[in-house]
Amino acid sequence: MKANIKLIGLGLIGAMAFASCSQDFLDEKKNYDNVNAEIYNDYQGADGRVNDIYSWSLPTTGDLSWKTPSMGANDMAASSTEEYAGLSVFVDPQNELSSGSTNNAVPDFFMATHNNIQEAVYGRIRNINDCIAGISGSSLPQEQKDILLGQVYFFRAWCYYNLVKWYGGVPLVDKVQEPVEGVFTPRSSAKECINFILEDLDRSAKMLYAETSHGGWSGSNYGRVTSGTAVALKGRVLLLWCSPLFNRANDQARWEYAYQQMSAGMDTINACGYGLYQASGLNGAAFSKQFLTSTKNSEAVFVTLHNNITGDGLDNQKNNRWERNIRPSNVTSFGAGYTPSRMMIDMFPMADGKIPAGAGTYTKLPKSDSAYNAKLPFVDRDPRFYHTFAFPGFRWAYNGDATVMNPNNPADSKNYTLWNYVWYVDVNDQGNPESGNSYAADNLLGSKRGVYVRKKSDDMDMNSSPLYQWDALTLKGAGPFFSSAPLIEMRYAEVLLNLAEVACATGHTTEAVGYLKQIRQRAGYEAGKEGLDGVDADQATCMSAILYERQIELAYEGKRFDDLRRWMLFDGGVGQEAIASSLQLTGWGGNTCTWLGFKPLNGQRRENIEFRTADKYGVGGTTYDSDPLVVAGVVRPEGVDLRKELKPQIETLALWYNENLVVNEKRGDGYDSNHNLLYMNFRPKYYFLGLSTAASTQNKDLEQTIGWEDNNNGNAPGTFNPLAE
Repeated sequence: MKANIKLIGLGLIGAMAFASCSQDFLDEKKNYDNVNAEIYNDYQGADGRVNDIYSWSLPTTGDLSWKTPSMGANDMAASSTEEYAGLSVFVDPQNELSSGSTNNAVPDFFMATHNNIQEAVYGRIRNINDCIAGISGSSLPQEQKDILLGQVYFFRAWCYYNLVKWYGGVPLVDKVQEPVEGVFTPRSSAKECINFILEDLDRSAKMLYAETSHGGWSGSNYGRVTSGTAVALKGRVLLLWCSPLFNRANDQARWEYAYQQMSAGMDTINACGYGLYQASGLNGAAFSKQFLTSTKNSEAVFVTLHNNITGDGLDNQKNNRWERNIRPSNVTSFGAGYTPSRMMIDMFPMADGKIPAGAGTYTKLPKSDSAYNAKLPFVDRDPRFYHTFAFPGFRWAYNGDATVMNPNNPADSKNYTLWNYVWYVDVNDQGNPESGNSYAADNLLGSKRGVYVRKKSDDMDMNSSPLYQWDALTLKGAGPFFSSAPLIEMRYAEVLLNLAEVACATGHTTEAVGYLKQIRQRAGYEAGKEGLDGVDADQATCMSAILYERQIELAYEGKRFDDLRRWMLFDGGVGQEAIASSLQLTGWGGNTCTWLGFKPLNGQRRENIEFRTADKYGVGGTTYDSDPLVVAGVVRPEGVDLRKELKPQIETLALWYNENLVVNEKRGDGYDSNHNLLYMNFRPKYYFLGLSTAASTQNKDLEQTIGWEDNNNGNAPGTFNPLAE
């Protein structure tokens, strides 16, 4: 279904036959674009249209795009943070993004595919406006209208939030427009956009309150947004408006308003049944299990549901692909795992809750009394560490049989232990961080990672009834993990962290630290031993502790890049006045990094690590049975089991490492043509993106963002101030 999507009018051409809805909310999020207005007079028909809005608006497990925020994969956002190495387009020092050329083009989160209503940013908003108009003008009782409109207003706010965080002010279109010449919607100010979003969220919360404030949706309606979801997103939007990205002068009135609104909103959020997820188990089990609850989950404030139906492109097949992507290649044929950077591994807290003494990122935070051994990164760490990363020698059980894919794969899935240490086939390559002439144990061979991201994994030790169907043969080897695991875009922990931030900024530092303690206790810390003593004495230290907690608690959930932009942590916000005097950062002493005691990411590199066989074992071959440790008859210890006391198991594994393995640094970020090291460089203008060439071409009257070239005016400097009120 094609249509020309411009901001002179958002038209929709073509029609689609309406199909009746079932009662299954998940399976019936089909496409009902451009339905006949009469359908809105029937509740079931109108609900089908609302389900269509869900289908096009809910986050997915794919990489960052205009359709969905970053969700933890190694995409262009996450690989611009500490989480992954690799110089993405935002931090590439050699290639500056351009809005005046198709070479090194700035990512287009504004227009996307302009000639397809289903693939255009404002096409989605057009559908939402059509749905709002249809329901509002229907003959349904007001109570039913409110239930439906409350959900749709939320998604309009969600769409605009995802535009404003990138561009500042954008065109606000609140009704269906037809493609009539002379009709033009200019960019509104950032303040107008923020107020528009907040108004939609207030509408949503009010309309949904009666239906959802007694514990949320019931039965098959679970997964829909609630009054609490709207209030929680409102908190995130208010926090964005308070943060240095939008609040260059540190206007305290913004912080005070946000604190009052977000504090008052907690009653609604809690009334909808949300709270920190709790479960029994050792070593932070509740932290892991919160991602493995497909039924009603108190942590899941804003969630995308999935199912585990297998098939070849079936309409009702809505699988979560995260498990397929993160598992090692001797378990799944779909992905090969994600590699966390050493920077991220090194900066996780120690078991006492404090940052490792050698980590120089947060200089104002108290350092751990425990010595950090970079050769044995898994010793004595925060409980969440073991649910975020997977190292050689740790159990990672699953329900399946990988020998179906390859008979050389490990057979005992219920006791699967990751053994991904490597050996080299040439001794001269062993110390070369760029050499790929290595092979990994247990038939991983060339398809291996030195360390794996295991965050959000459906670990069978944590969940004895996995949410996936393990089907290695369906979809020609694209499986095997067809998972119904929910994808949580906003967790209750984030709600507390958002509130902690505004509490800190308004002087309520003890209250702010109290929220951090709640989160750490759920993660496995004993009350009174959270490692946060004294951080509430100073506002900058308290804010550093909050940002650090966000980085750890929300790791690999797609939130870090937004936090780095919000607080301008690539460079502290210096140099903004070179773009325009109105952008100068005057609050926080003119440098957020200095104020926080945070080492700017610009000018740093991220490397990776691996564990290889010790020199005494020599080299190996290219086959699974040429593993030097196996050839030498070395006995492996039992895999570390997170269901049991960790300390003795970790001590045993550490001794085995010291005897048999050596840590290697591997190339993370790149090199130039002369083999000189390259370092991250996030340009000052990137904090607000310019309109791409394609977007400018389709909307010739739109102002370009200052700091970017205006394709419609001979690449002259842009004139739109993203902070103008």
